[in-house]
Formats: sequence, structure tokens, C-alpha cells
Amino acid sequence: MAKKEKELSYSELVVKRNELKKKYMDLRFQLVIGHVENPLQKRIMRREIATMNTLIRQKELAGLDN
Repeated sequence: MAKKEKELSYSELVVKRNELKKKYMDLRFQLVIGHVENPLQKRIMRREIATMNTLIRQKELAGLDN
């Protein structure tokens, strides 16, 4: 998974991060209601968002944030 994300452009990474954040919020609401098949999905999504943030920051520092 990480290799695929590293090849994305800056704008694609930002869009993907925003999509993951929306899905994460939906998952949090579902956890409160109690309709989640896999409770570990919350941890997995948090880590994916952190990976996106790291890759975005690396591209910003490299000057590729056009």
C-alpha cells in the first residue's frame, strides 16, 4: 500500500487524505451507534491518515506542493 501512495502527486494525496478523514468520521459515528463489523478498522484508518499526512509533509518539504 505505501509504495502506491508514494507515487501519488501532492494534490492526489490531499484528496485521498480528505476522503479518509470523512470515512473515519463516519466510522466513529457507527462505533457510537454500535453497528461496526470490525472495531479495529478505526485504528487502521487512523494509521492510513497518518501515513497520508507524512507523505504530504515530505512533499511539502521537498518543494513539490504545486
